[in-house]
Amino acid sequence: MARAEGAGRGFALLQVIMGAAGLLASWVITIDKFKLLEDPDFTPGCSLNPVVSCGNIMKSDQASAFGFPNPMLGLVSYGIVICVGMSLLAGARFPGWYWLTFEAGALFGIGFVTWLQFESLYTISALCLWCCLAWIATIFIFWYLTSFIVRNRFLPAPEWLRKFFDEFTLWPPLLHTGVVGMLILTRWWDFWTG
Repeated sequence: MARAEGAGRGFALLQVIMGAAGLLASWVITIDKFKLLEDPDFTPGCSLNPVVSCGNIMKSDQASAFGFPNPMLGLVSYGIVICVGMSLLAGARFPGWYWLTFEAGALFGIGFVTWLQFESLYTISALCLWCCLAWIATIFIFWYLTSFIVRNRFLPAPEWLRKFFDEFTLWPPLLHTGVVGMLILTRWWDFWTG
């Protein structure tokens, strides 16, 4: 019989909180996208200046990478994360294939978010604050889940990596978020300091 594994309260709460943050961001962006489709002159509330310009992001081709608005994907994906977190809080235990499927979804999410970050910074040349919230949520979901998967031996990994994730679980998402923050800071350095 396949080994089933639950998770601690902290991990489960993090999944619920980050899933809720991503869901909130996706919900607001979806509503604004529909308003923009109804009225091309609509300006989203988070369009604050030439850099923080949600409208420019929403009007881009990248905002509908799969033929429909990206935040609709977020509504489903972050909803799943919340459901997994709530199930864990209720004491659920999942087999390895379930955890690996969840990890595959998180890997797709972090890859997609990384592409969106690059496009936002270097192609569209604008930021959306709600998108940034979704980026942070995805980063934390991915790294905490990866740490859990490695520490519980659902993926083969060297012992030093297991020990690293065991002791320093918070560092990878903080460093990842810090790198994105530095890219944002340096991309528009003249704007921020001018």
